Amino acid sequence: MRPLSSRTADFTDSVIRRMTRISNRFGAINLSQGFPDFDPPRELTDRLAEIAPTGPHQYAITWGAQNFREALARKQSHWTGLPVDADKNIVVTCGSTEAMMAAMMTAVNPGDKVAIFSPFYENYTADTILTGAEPIYIPLAPPTFTFDANLLEDAFRQGAKALVLCNPSNPCGKVFTREELEVIADIVIRYDGYVITDEVYEHIVYAPHRHVYISALPGMWERTISCSSLSKTYSITGWRLGYVIASERIINRVKKVHDFLTVGAAAPLMEAATVGLRFPDSYYDELQAHYTHMKQLFCDGLREFGLRFTDPQGAYYVLLDVSDYGVTNDLHFCEWLAEHVGVGAVPGSCFFREPINHLIRFHFAKRDETLHAALERLSEMDFMTRKEYHPK
Repeated sequence: MRPLSSRTADFTDSVIRRMTRISNRFGAINLSQGFPDFDPPRELTDRLAEIAPTGPHQYAITWGAQNFREALARKQSHWTGLPVDADKNIVVTCGSTEAMMAAMMTAVNPGDKVAIFSPFYENYTADTILTGAEPIYIPLAPPTFTFDANLLEDAFRQGAKALVLCNPSNPCGKVFTREELEVIADIVIRYDGYVITDEVYEHIVYAPHRHVYISALPGMWERTISCSSLSKTYSITGWRLGYVIASERIINRVKKVHDFLTVGAAAPLMEAATVGLRFPDSYYDELQAHYTHMKQLFCDGLREFGLRFTDPQGAYYVLLDVSDYGVTNDLHFCEWLAEHVGVGAVPGSCFFREPINHLIRFHFAKRDETLHAALERLSEMDFMTRKEYHPK
Protein backbone atom coordinates (compact mmCIF):
# COMPACT_ATOMS: atom_id res chain seq x y z
CA MET A 1 0.00 0.00 0.00
CA ARG A 2 1.08 3.60 -0.55
CA PRO A 3 2.68 5.22 2.52
CA LEU A 4 0.71 7.50 4.80
CA SER A 5 1.54 11.16 5.49
CA SER A 6 5.25 11.79 5.95
CA ARG A 7 4.50 14.87 8.09
CA THR A 8 3.00 12.75 10.85
CA ALA A 9 5.27 9.72 10.54
CA ASP A 10 7.39 10.70 13.54
CA PHE A 11 4.52 11.90 15.74
CA THR A 12 3.96 10.26 19.10
CA ASP A 13 0.84 10.64 21.18
CA SER A 14 0.78 13.56 23.60
CA VAL A 15 3.02 12.67 26.53
CA ILE A 16 0.91 14.89 28.80
CA ARG A 17 -2.33 13.06 27.99
CA ARG A 18 -0.47 9.73 28.17
CA MET A 19 0.58 10.50 31.73
CA THR A 20 -3.06 11.12 32.64
CA ARG A 21 -3.91 7.62 31.39
CA ILE A 22 -0.99 6.17 33.34
CA SER A 23 -2.06 8.08 36.47
CA ASN A 24 -5.57 6.69 36.11
CA ARG A 25 -4.24 3.15 35.63
CA PHE A 26 -2.33 3.22 38.92
CA GLY A 27 -4.76 5.37 40.89
CA ALA A 28 -2.17 8.13 41.18
CA ILE A 29 -2.99 11.72 42.04
CA ASN A 30 -2.88 13.36 38.61
CA LEU A 31 -0.57 16.38 38.74
CA SER A 32 0.38 15.84 35.10
CA GLN A 33 -2.37 17.17 32.81
CA GLY A 34 -3.21 20.73 33.78
CA PHE A 35 -6.86 20.77 34.73
CA PRO A 36 -8.41 21.67 38.12
CA ASP A 37 -10.43 19.35 40.34
CA PHE A 38 -12.63 22.18 41.64
CA ASP A 39 -15.82 23.50 40.06
CA PRO A 40 -16.23 26.43 37.67
CA PRO A 41 -17.93 29.57 38.93
CA ARG A 42 -21.51 28.78 39.92
CA GLU A 43 -22.84 31.51 37.65
CA LEU A 44 -21.66 29.60 34.55
CA THR A 45 -23.07 26.23 35.55
CA ASP A 46 -26.38 27.78 36.66
CA ARG A 47 -26.70 29.49 33.30
CA LEU A 48 -25.90 26.23 31.51
CA ALA A 49 -28.67 24.51 33.46
CA GLU A 50 -31.10 27.29 32.54
CA ILE A 51 -30.52 26.98 28.80
CA ALA A 52 -30.35 23.18 28.67
CA PRO A 53 -34.09 22.79 27.87
CA THR A 54 -34.34 25.68 25.41
CA GLY A 55 -30.95 26.12 23.78
CA PRO A 56 -29.33 27.43 21.69
CA HIS A 57 -28.66 23.90 20.40
CA GLN A 58 -27.90 24.58 16.73
CA TYR A 59 -24.93 26.13 14.94
CA ALA A 60 -23.93 29.58 16.09
CA ILE A 61 -22.35 32.04 13.67
CA THR A 62 -19.22 30.30 12.43
CA TRP A 63 -16.77 32.68 14.11
CA GLY A 64 -18.69 32.82 17.38
CA ALA A 65 -22.06 33.81 18.82
CA GLN A 66 -22.60 37.57 18.67
CA ASN A 67 -23.22 38.09 22.40
CA PHE A 68 -20.18 35.98 23.29
CA ARG A 69 -17.93 37.96 20.98
CA GLU A 70 -19.28 41.26 22.24
CA ALA A 71 -18.68 40.27 25.86
CA LEU A 72 -15.19 38.99 24.99
CA ALA A 73 -14.39 42.18 23.08
CA ARG A 74 -15.33 44.31 26.11
CA LYS A 75 -13.30 42.14 28.47
CA GLN A 76 -10.15 42.06 26.34
CA SER A 77 -10.39 45.76 25.48
CA HIS A 78 -10.44 46.42 29.21
CA TRP A 79 -7.39 44.27 29.94
CA THR A 80 -5.28 45.04 26.87
CA GLY A 81 -6.18 48.69 26.37
CA LEU A 82 -6.83 47.93 22.69
CA PRO A 83 -10.09 48.75 20.87
CA VAL A 84 -11.07 45.13 20.18
CA ASP A 85 -14.06 44.95 17.82
CA ALA A 86 -16.40 41.96 18.19
CA ASP A 87 -17.02 41.72 14.44
CA LYS A 88 -13.62 42.68 13.05
CA ASN A 89 -11.09 41.26 15.51
CA ILE A 90 -12.36 37.98 17.04
CA VAL A 91 -12.80 34.36 16.00
CA VAL A 92 -14.10 31.91 18.61
CA THR A 93 -12.50 28.46 18.29
CA CYS A 94 -12.78 24.97 19.77
CA GLY A 95 -10.25 25.62 22.51
CA SER A 96 -6.93 27.38 22.30
CA THR A 97 -5.56 24.26 20.59
CA GLU A 98 -7.58 25.08 17.49
CA ALA A 99 -6.83 28.78 17.93
CA MET A 100 -3.09 28.09 17.71
CA MET A 101 -3.51 25.81 14.69
CA ALA A 102 -5.70 28.36 12.90
CA ALA A 103 -3.19 31.11 13.69
CA MET A 104 -0.29 29.04 12.41
CA MET A 105 -2.10 28.14 9.18
CA THR A 106 -3.02 31.79 8.72
CA ALA A 107 0.50 33.17 9.12
CA VAL A 108 2.77 30.43 7.78
CA ASN A 109 3.27 28.70 4.44
CA PRO A 110 4.82 25.26 3.85
CA GLY A 111 8.58 25.71 3.80
CA ASP A 112 8.54 28.73 6.13
CA LYS A 113 10.37 28.72 9.47
CA VAL A 114 8.86 29.34 12.90
CA ALA A 115 10.81 30.38 16.02
CA ILE A 116 9.83 28.63 19.27
CA PHE A 117 11.21 29.26 22.74
CA SER A 118 12.39 26.10 24.53
CA PRO A 119 10.93 24.81 26.84
CA PHE A 120 7.59 24.84 25.05
CA TYR A 121 4.14 23.30 25.20
CA GLU A 122 4.34 20.16 23.06
CA ASN A 123 1.63 21.21 20.57
CA TYR A 124 3.74 24.03 19.12
CA THR A 125 6.11 21.75 17.29
CA ALA A 126 3.22 19.63 16.03
CA ASP A 127 1.38 22.75 14.78
CA THR A 128 4.49 23.89 12.94
CA ILE A 129 5.08 20.52 11.29
CA LEU A 130 1.42 20.07 10.35
CA THR A 131 1.61 23.45 8.63
CA GLY A 132 4.60 22.23 6.64
CA ALA A 133 6.94 24.69 8.30
CA GLU A 134 10.27 24.14 10.07
CA PRO A 135 10.77 24.96 13.77
CA ILE A 136 13.81 26.87 15.04
CA TYR A 137 14.31 26.65 18.80
CA ILE A 138 15.62 29.42 21.04
CA PRO A 139 16.62 28.24 24.53
CA LEU A 140 15.33 29.91 27.68
CA ALA A 141 18.07 29.76 30.28
CA PRO A 142 17.06 28.50 33.75
CA PRO A 143 16.45 29.31 36.51
CA THR A 144 14.90 32.63 35.36
CA PHE A 145 14.40 31.37 31.78
CA THR A 146 15.80 34.45 30.13
CA PHE A 147 16.58 34.44 26.41
CA ASP A 148 19.54 35.63 24.39
CA ALA A 149 18.34 38.34 21.99
CA ASN A 150 21.15 37.46 19.58
CA LEU A 151 19.88 33.88 19.30
CA LEU A 152 16.34 35.12 18.73
CA GLU A 153 17.51 37.52 16.05
CA ASP A 154 19.56 34.75 14.47
CA ALA A 155 16.36 32.70 14.07
CA PHE A 156 14.88 35.57 12.08
CA ARG A 157 18.11 35.94 10.11
CA GLN A 158 17.64 32.28 9.17
CA GLY A 159 14.24 33.19 7.77
CA ALA A 160 11.78 32.74 10.62
CA LYS A 161 8.46 34.27 9.65
CA ALA A 162 6.79 33.99 13.05
CA LEU A 163 7.58 33.49 16.73
CA VAL A 164 5.41 31.41 19.06
CA LEU A 165 5.26 33.18 22.44
CA CYS A 166 3.68 31.46 25.44
CA ASN A 167 3.23 34.08 28.13
CA PRO A 168 2.91 33.18 30.99
CA SER A 169 4.84 30.13 29.96
CA ASN A 170 3.91 26.49 30.16
CA PRO A 171 5.89 24.59 31.49
CA CYS A 172 8.38 26.89 33.23
CA GLY A 173 6.05 29.57 34.60
CA LYS A 174 8.03 32.46 33.13
CA VAL A 175 6.28 35.81 32.79
CA PHE A 176 8.02 37.93 30.15
CA THR A 177 8.78 41.47 31.29
CA ARG A 178 7.83 44.52 29.29
CA GLU A 179 11.50 45.06 28.51
CA GLU A 180 11.84 41.52 27.16
CA LEU A 181 8.70 41.93 25.08
CA GLU A 182 10.03 45.19 23.69
CA VAL A 183 13.21 43.38 22.59
CA ILE A 184 11.06 40.72 20.89
CA ALA A 185 8.87 43.35 19.25
CA ASP A 186 11.89 45.25 17.92
CA ILE A 187 13.28 42.12 16.26
CA VAL A 188 9.93 41.04 14.84
CA ILE A 189 9.27 44.47 13.37
CA ARG A 190 12.75 44.77 11.87
CA TYR A 191 12.42 41.38 10.18
CA ASP A 192 8.79 41.92 9.13
CA GLY A 193 7.56 38.92 11.10
CA TYR A 194 4.59 37.87 13.22
CA VAL A 195 4.08 36.78 16.82
CA ILE A 196 1.60 34.02 17.60
CA THR A 197 0.82 34.21 21.31
CA ASP A 198 -0.56 31.61 23.69
CA GLU A 199 -1.93 33.60 26.62
CA VAL A 200 -4.23 31.10 28.32
CA TYR A 201 -2.64 31.90 31.71
CA GLU A 202 -2.98 35.66 31.29
CA HIS A 203 -4.86 36.03 34.60
CA ILE A 204 -2.72 33.60 36.62
CA VAL A 205 0.33 35.71 37.52
CA TYR A 206 2.06 36.00 40.91
CA ALA A 207 3.12 39.28 42.48
CA PRO A 208 5.23 41.24 41.80
CA HIS A 209 5.04 40.00 38.22
CA ARG A 210 2.38 41.23 35.81
CA HIS A 211 1.19 40.15 32.41
CA VAL A 212 1.89 42.50 29.50
CA TYR A 213 0.14 41.92 26.17
CA ILE A 214 2.70 42.14 23.38
CA SER A 215 -0.11 43.05 20.99
CA ALA A 216 -0.49 46.35 22.88
CA LEU A 217 3.14 47.42 22.32
CA PRO A 218 3.82 50.04 19.62
CA GLY A 219 3.75 48.53 16.13
CA MET A 220 2.62 45.06 17.30
CA TRP A 221 -1.17 45.07 16.85
CA GLU A 222 -0.83 44.40 13.12
CA ARG A 223 1.81 41.70 13.73
CA THR A 224 0.33 39.75 16.65
CA ILE A 225 -2.11 36.85 16.47
CA SER A 226 -3.30 36.50 20.05
CA CYS A 227 -4.62 33.07 21.08
CA SER A 228 -6.23 32.23 24.38
CA SER A 229 -9.18 30.43 25.93
CA LEU A 230 -11.59 30.43 28.82
CA SER A 231 -10.30 27.06 30.08
CA LYS A 232 -7.92 28.20 32.81
CA THR A 233 -9.52 31.51 33.75
CA TYR A 234 -12.93 29.97 34.48
CA SER A 235 -11.90 26.35 35.24
CA ILE A 236 -13.78 24.94 32.24
CA THR A 237 -11.09 23.05 30.34
CA GLY A 238 -13.66 20.58 29.02
CA TRP A 239 -15.84 23.28 27.44
CA ARG A 240 -13.21 23.88 24.75
CA LEU A 241 -13.87 27.59 24.21
CA GLY A 242 -10.89 29.41 22.74
CA TYR A 243 -10.39 32.45 20.57
CA VAL A 244 -8.11 34.36 18.26
CA ILE A 245 -7.83 38.15 18.47
CA ALA A 246 -6.00 40.07 15.75
CA SER A 247 -6.26 42.92 13.27
CA GLU A 248 -9.09 42.80 10.75
CA ARG A 249 -6.71 41.83 7.94
CA ILE A 250 -5.52 38.77 9.86
CA ILE A 251 -8.92 37.82 11.29
CA ASN A 252 -10.51 37.74 7.85
CA ARG A 253 -8.10 34.94 7.00
CA VAL A 254 -8.47 33.19 10.36
CA LYS A 255 -12.25 33.07 9.82
CA LYS A 256 -11.78 31.06 6.64
CA VAL A 257 -9.27 28.64 8.19
CA HIS A 258 -11.45 28.13 11.27
CA ASP A 259 -14.58 27.52 9.19
CA PHE A 260 -12.98 24.55 7.47
CA LEU A 261 -11.28 23.21 10.61
CA THR A 262 -14.22 22.95 13.02
CA VAL A 263 -17.10 25.12 11.66
CA GLY A 264 -17.78 26.59 15.10
CA ALA A 265 -17.62 26.30 18.86
CA ALA A 266 -20.45 24.79 20.93
CA ALA A 267 -23.42 27.16 20.96
CA PRO A 268 -24.87 26.31 24.41
CA LEU A 269 -21.45 26.57 26.04
CA MET A 270 -20.81 29.98 24.51
CA GLU A 271 -24.17 31.15 25.84
CA ALA A 272 -23.37 29.93 29.36
CA ALA A 273 -19.79 31.22 29.36
CA THR A 274 -20.86 34.72 28.33
CA VAL A 275 -21.81 35.24 31.97
CA GLY A 276 -18.18 34.78 33.00
CA LEU A 277 -16.89 37.24 30.43
CA ARG A 278 -18.98 39.89 32.19
CA PHE A 279 -17.47 39.31 35.64
CA PRO A 280 -16.06 42.41 37.40
CA ASP A 281 -12.36 42.91 38.12
CA SER A 282 -12.87 41.49 41.60
CA TYR A 283 -13.28 38.01 40.07
CA TYR A 284 -9.76 38.17 38.61
CA ASP A 285 -8.36 39.46 41.91
CA GLU A 286 -9.92 36.47 43.67
CA LEU A 287 -8.63 34.12 40.97
CA GLN A 288 -5.09 35.41 41.45
CA ALA A 289 -5.41 35.08 45.24
CA HIS A 290 -6.70 31.51 44.89
CA TYR A 291 -3.83 30.44 42.67
CA THR A 292 -1.31 32.24 44.85
CA HIS A 293 -2.60 30.19 47.77
CA MET A 294 -2.30 26.91 45.85
CA LYS A 295 1.20 27.82 44.66
CA GLN A 296 2.35 28.64 48.18
CA LEU A 297 0.83 25.47 49.65
CA PHE A 298 2.45 23.19 47.09
CA CYS A 299 5.80 24.93 46.82
CA ASP A 300 6.18 25.23 50.59
CA GLY A 301 5.60 21.50 50.82
CA LEU A 302 8.28 20.77 48.23
CA ARG A 303 10.71 23.08 50.05
CA GLU A 304 10.01 21.31 53.33
CA PHE A 305 11.12 18.04 51.71
CA GLY A 306 14.33 19.67 50.45
CA LEU A 307 13.34 19.25 46.81
CA ARG A 308 14.68 21.60 44.13
CA PHE A 309 12.21 23.16 41.71
CA THR A 310 11.48 26.25 39.65
CA ASP A 311 9.42 28.90 41.42
CA PRO A 312 6.82 29.96 38.82
CA GLN A 313 6.11 33.61 38.07
CA GLY A 314 2.81 32.68 36.40
CA ALA A 315 0.69 29.73 35.24
CA TYR A 316 0.43 26.75 37.63
CA TYR A 317 3.38 24.47 37.02
CA VAL A 318 6.66 23.65 38.73
CA LEU A 319 9.62 21.86 37.20
CA LEU A 320 11.12 19.52 39.78
CA ASP A 321 14.82 18.59 39.54
CA VAL A 322 15.24 14.81 39.98
CA SER A 323 18.90 14.62 38.98
CA ASP A 324 19.89 13.54 42.52
CA TYR A 325 18.21 10.20 41.85
CA GLY A 326 20.33 9.36 38.83
CA VAL A 327 17.45 9.80 36.42
CA THR A 328 18.50 9.45 32.78
CA ASN A 329 15.08 8.50 31.38
CA ASP A 330 12.52 10.92 32.75
CA LEU A 331 9.56 9.18 31.07
CA HIS A 332 10.46 5.92 32.81
CA PHE A 333 10.85 7.83 36.08
CA CYS A 334 7.39 9.42 35.74
CA GLU A 335 5.83 6.04 35.00
CA TRP A 336 7.60 4.62 38.08
CA LEU A 337 6.50 7.62 40.18
CA ALA A 338 2.84 7.12 39.25
CA GLU A 339 2.96 3.41 40.05
CA HIS A 340 5.10 3.38 43.21
CA VAL A 341 4.69 6.84 44.77
CA GLY A 342 1.18 7.50 43.49
CA VAL A 343 1.63 10.94 41.95
CA GLY A 344 1.40 11.70 38.23
CA ALA A 345 3.94 14.03 36.58
CA VAL A 346 5.09 14.86 33.05
CA PRO A 347 8.67 14.17 31.89
CA GLY A 348 10.43 17.46 31.19
CA SER A 349 12.05 16.13 28.02
CA CYS A 350 8.79 16.54 26.10
CA PHE A 351 9.04 20.32 26.62
CA PHE A 352 12.69 20.89 25.71
CA ARG A 353 14.57 20.80 22.43
CA GLU A 354 17.77 20.50 24.46
CA PRO A 355 18.69 17.06 25.92
CA ILE A 356 16.95 17.62 29.26
CA ASN A 357 16.15 14.47 31.22
CA HIS A 358 16.39 15.55 34.85
CA LEU A 359 13.21 17.65 35.19
CA ILE A 360 9.59 16.61 35.68
CA ARG A 361 6.53 18.87 35.64
CA PHE A 362 3.84 18.99 38.33
CA HIS A 363 0.79 21.23 38.30
CA PHE A 364 -0.96 22.56 41.39
CA ALA A 365 -4.42 23.62 40.15
CA LYS A 366 -6.05 21.41 42.75
CA ARG A 367 -8.11 21.59 45.94
CA ASP A 368 -6.21 21.89 49.20
CA GLU A 369 -7.04 18.32 50.16
CA THR A 370 -5.72 17.03 46.84
CA LEU A 371 -2.46 18.95 47.23
CA HIS A 372 -2.04 17.81 50.82
CA ALA A 373 -2.58 14.20 49.73
CA ALA A 374 -0.08 14.59 46.89
CA LEU A 375 2.50 16.16 49.21
CA GLU A 376 2.02 13.36 51.72
CA ARG A 377 2.88 10.85 49.01
CA LEU A 378 5.76 12.95 47.72
CA SER A 379 7.18 13.11 51.24
CA GLU A 380 8.11 9.45 50.70
CA MET A 381 9.63 10.06 47.27
CA ASP A 382 13.21 10.51 48.45
CA PHE A 383 13.14 7.32 50.51
CA MET A 384 11.27 5.31 47.86
CA THR A 385 13.47 6.54 45.04
CA ARG A 386 16.80 5.90 46.72
CA LYS A 387 15.64 2.46 47.89
CA GLU A 388 13.60 1.11 44.97
CA TYR A 389 14.08 3.17 41.80
CA HIS A 390 16.42 1.63 39.26
CA PRO A 391 17.36 4.03 36.43
CA LYS A 392 17.11 2.80 32.87
